[in-house]
Amino acid sequence: MDAPSGSGIRILRAADRDATVWKNGGGVTREIAAWPEGAGMDDFGWRVSLAEVAADGPFSAFPGIGRTLTLAEGAGMDLTVAGVGRLVDERFAPQDFPGDEPTDCRLLAGPVVNFNVMYRRGAVDAQTAVVRGLLTLTVPPGGTVLVAALEGGTVLERSGGRADLLPYDAALLTGPLDCGVRTAGRAAVVRFAPAPAAAGGRF
Repeated sequence: MDAPSGSGIRILRAADRDATVWKNGGGVTREIAAWPEGAGMDDFGWRVSLAEVAADGPFSAFPGIGRTLTLAEGAGMDLTVAGVGRLVDERFAPQDFPGDEPTDCRLLAGPVVNFNVMYRRGAVDAQTAVVRGLLTLTVPPGGTVLVAALEGGTVLERSGGRADLLPYDAALLTGPLDCGVRTAGRAAVVRFAPAPAAAGGRF
């Protein structure tokens, strides 16, 4: 069942997402969530999406943005970031790199699907981990955590109920909240917080 209203858990179904062309036209992305809600590509504080990459080519440039990329499907990519090569061939291993540096992609063996987290440096910090098994999450007051099922299903458990996530479904958790995350596959857990310089502002 979906999480009850007011629980601090918002379920984001993969089936409800629209596909949009990349900023540079080189691929397709499906936005999972963004903050502030409704923000566009030029004014988000953070943004989480799934990107389908079917051909070699450059990544879009995002000035002032940090990125964390996690390979979810496919053999991987050979990236060149600011002239330095980086092999991304291990699934479910988050990779951090700057979104404003020139980045080119060469597919190793066919299309891939990437789980992407982008955040505005100096305003937001984002930490991405991929988990398997059981994890107990404590979301502090005002905190935000996104959980996405990357391989297989994921179950969110808390007193009074549970929510089941199908592959690529996600849940946005807002604190204060205690929640169990259980998966036999892989789930991404992204924790968002104000960057130290922005901690005095509203998040």
